[in-house]
Amino acid sequence: MELSERQNQIVEIVKAREPVKSVEIAEQLGVNRATIRPDLKVLTMMGILEAKRKVGYNYTGRSLLHVMGSYIKTISVMDIQSEPTTVEEDTTIYDGIITMFTKDAGTLYVVKDKYLSGIVSRKDFIKSMIGRKDVETLPIPIIMTRMPNIVYLEEHESVYDAAVKTMEYEVESLPIVKKEMDEKNNLRLILLGKVSRTNITRYVVNLGKDDDTNE
Repeated sequence: MELSERQNQIVEIVKAREPVKSVEIAEQLGVNRATIRPDLKVLTMMGILEAKRKVGYNYTGRSLLHVMGSYIKTISVMDIQSEPTTVEEDTTIYDGIITMFTKDAGTLYVVKDKYLSGIVSRKDFIKSMIGRKDVETLPIPIIMTRMPNIVYLEEHESVYDAAVKTMEYEVESLPIVKKEMDEKNNLRLILLGKVSRTNITRYVVNLGKDDDTNE
């Protein structure tokens, strides 16, 4: 997502001469006001410029990166989530490996009924293969990450929250869950979806494509 050359020029003019009216900006660029009206609207909507009636435009001090960061904080993880690859608790390590590669998944989510009980990564599978010959019979829960060590997202969290958690915990993907307490007051996690680094990257790339289309 980038500003056009003319939008960058407008920002620099406003920085240097604020407050400045649209007619003055147009004169500086050698165009008419109608030509720059869409650019001013975009810059104002993005929060980079502030328009004051009968006064002109001021620069808010917000960069494009700041604007993008603020924007993705408003987008729910549910808007970019994808279907998680799941296996049951009685799945063997061997069958889990087969599932991971046939589904081209970076992470497997182990479930019991609708509840998330564990997570298995590629690294977990690699470690399980070292020095073992019984992976065809050992159940996958032996190597999975369990609560309270599962890092997860909830429905209300944003794309920004997901990006921060994937970086902070160095994980490929995160489950999106709904929390529920059972009759013994134990926390249970209902698996709703997942967000991976690929989901996040694709979303940011698509923002850039949309911006290119609108220029």
